[in-house]
Amino acid sequence: MNLHYHKSGHGPNILLAFHGIGQDGLSCFQPFTEKLSDYYTIYAFDLFFHGKSIETFAADFSKSELITKKIWTQTIRHFLHKENISRFDIAGFSMGGRFTLATLETFADQIDNAFLIAPDGVSEHPLYTLASRFAPSRKLFRWLMQRPQLLFKTAGALQKIGIVHSSLYRFTKHVLNTPEKRLSIYSSWVAFRKLHFDIPALYQTIEKQEIKLYLFIGKYDKLLPPSAVKELSDLLPVERYFILQSGHSLLVEKTAALLPELLAN
Repeated sequence: MNLHYHKSGHGPNILLAFHGIGQDGLSCFQPFTEKLSDYYTIYAFDLFFHGKSIETFAADFSKSELITKKIWTQTIRHFLHKENISRFDIAGFSMGGRFTLATLETFADQIDNAFLIAPDGVSEHPLYTLASRFAPSRKLFRWLMQRPQLLFKTAGALQKIGIVHSSLYRFTKHVLNTPEKRLSIYSSWVAFRKLHFDIPALYQTIEKQEIKLYLFIGKYDKLLPPSAVKELSDLLPVERYFILQSGHSLLVEKTAALLPELLAN
């Protein structure tokens, strides 16, 4: 399988970068290109159902595509062979963290540094479990995605009574405001449900391979707060865990500003 990717930078080191939900690789990791183009050659992927990879992995609400760890391994292995890459670093933001973790599981012996930025996949939000894991709830999720006004009205009511934070409500409206975006979100939530991880076991592999794993979280992030990554952050040395003065949307930019100094050490 082939995913579209954007190549930037001219550095001697290789970075594979995986964006968040509703994004594409080019725009998500533009701050990395601006700060790290002398250090890295960056391959920023458009993940399944996103960006220009939609042309390869198109879907509709009648289908239930499933992206497994085996499919992901084949995709990355094909890419590495095509580009003649033997060693590399990886970065993942939000949804892209799930693919960073999957890459760490299989290609740990080829990775030197890993940067997880508000990563999905360390823990699982109950709403995601409910919407994606069970056939009846997937049908309900699909039904709601096809009726956005009802979805927004429900989310707005939950926001007013304090169940949904206002920033999460705004994010929901932004990422679901067109039919194309709703299809991308639905396809991703349903298709990626098999990508879950044994974090302690994976961290043992990371330590064995002497990978430097860095975790960046936003203090004001309501989508993926520090509590969502506690299982991983408790395992990390203090110097590799960063709680930044940021919400969700600016985390890639703020992380990029820190990396030149981290990579110089």
